[in-house]
Amino acid sequence: MGSSLLVFILVINSGDPLQELRESNAENVEFLIQQRIEFMNLDQPWYQRYWTWLTGLAGCVVGNCDLGTNMQGQDVGALVQQAAGASLRLVFLATLFSIIIGVLTGIVTAIRQYSTLDYAVSFLIFLFFSLPVFWAAVLAKEWMGIRFNNWMADPSFTWAQTGIVAAVAAIVVPGIIGGSLRRRLGTGAVMFAFVLVVMPLFDWLNYARQPQLGPLVITLLGVAVAFGLTALLSGLQNRRVLYSALVTVGLGLVSYYATFWLLLDPAGGWWTIFGLFAVAMLLAVATGRLLGGHARGQATAVSILTAAIYSGLVLLDHFMRHWPGFLSLKPRPISTIGSSSPNFAGSFWEVSLDQGTQLLLPTTLLMVVSVATYTRYTRASMLEAINQDYIRTARAKGVNERTVIFKHAFRNSMIPVTTIVAFDFAGLIGGSVIVERVFGWRGMGDLFATGLGNSDPAPVMAFVLVTGTAAVLFNLIADLLYAVLDPRIRV
Repeated sequence: MGSSLLVFILVINSGDPLQELRESNAENVEFLIQQRIEFMNLDQPWYQRYWTWLTGLAGCVVGNCDLGTNMQGQDVGALVQQAAGASLRLVFLATLFSIIIGVLTGIVTAIRQYSTLDYAVSFLIFLFFSLPVFWAAVLAKEWMGIRFNNWMADPSFTWAQTGIVAAVAAIVVPGIIGGSLRRRLGTGAVMFAFVLVVMPLFDWLNYARQPQLGPLVITLLGVAVAFGLTALLSGLQNRRVLYSALVTVGLGLVSYYATFWLLLDPAGGWWTIFGLFAVAMLLAVATGRLLGGHARGQATAVSILTAAIYSGLVLLDHFMRHWPGFLSLKPRPISTIGSSSPNFAGSFWEVSLDQGTQLLLPTTLLMVVSVATYTRYTRASMLEAINQDYIRTARAKGVNERTVIFKHAFRNSMIPVTTIVAFDFAGLIGGSVIVERVFGWRGMGDLFATGLGNSDPAPVMAFVLVTGTAAVLFNLIADLLYAVLDPRIRV
């Protein structure tokens, strides 16, 4: 309440909302001035205007919110519903990808402290964190938007481009994997040859315009994920966990054919997809519990992750199948302005592709800044946990390194990172103001900037309300997650 009062006072004293009308030569200027005075309650004292807004907000308790009207007489509540949908979609995706990438990168750099990879990642993280968002947005528009659209008109790679990508892959991948000099040279040679074969093959298949995975590739990737997650979380010697993951892949293949025609044009849209995903998670849980034996906890976790990744691959396959149709409707797929293409008409998948390509540039920018934060905090927390006495005790008892890292160190290091997530989500909503202005998104950032520029308190107060509520809600979620991560907090 105190912050809302302070913001209200600052906004109403930041300028004159009637200035443009006083300078107008319109014949009905007096009517327009009187109309704006009524819309904004400018004939009332400031404290009465604030009390009117506060009582309207109190009506939300009984489901009758009244956030007032802006200077044009539009209902701010309706504007917030439209703007919040666009902003939360943008911020949620940026937060999700930032957590996944940042936490994984932080773990790897902590495990390989002071290595070449650690120094390279640290340099890139500090670089990304210090980038001016407005400048990075201009670069993203130019290289990821305009030039990519030009390339999509006739997508192909020259031998020079192929050689450069192959050389970069031959340097970067061995640096990430690590190992002895002989192992790195071997990995680099394999990656160099792999890129030299794959990129011309993609050109020959016209893969950029007609991509497709298909059930065979999805299943092979699913099997690789099953082995990888089992090796990472349990160890390949734990056959029950591996069998649970492989059975999950088999069920995924059956579900691919069972739901193929249903997903060609889902009647319920995203609700149908979310419902099928929930069913896949339930099947994964049942598989892990039934086949896991004494390791049913690990088997369930591996099965859930395998099912989630397999479901994502199936979803990606459907998007790829509709990519040619989307390009026929929108030859320049990456838009640099707006959250959706005006008057765009197509199937469910084509409309979703349009919305997804609109999300690409602003989400990437918000994600780059947050990844830097999550990486540094995860690395610092992991290093602190690894140096604790209980880690040395676990290693002295002969516990394998995988269990030490992921079961002991990682879980304890997530407590401070959870706190950062709670603040970062609300912070990203505030930070999206610049990104939304650059990319022409009609979201909460645009609502805030427009209201502040016009000295119009109602939209600004709505922005403060949404961000403040998000901050409180995510701090509550963080407090609940503390108890999940550390059983001692439950007591």
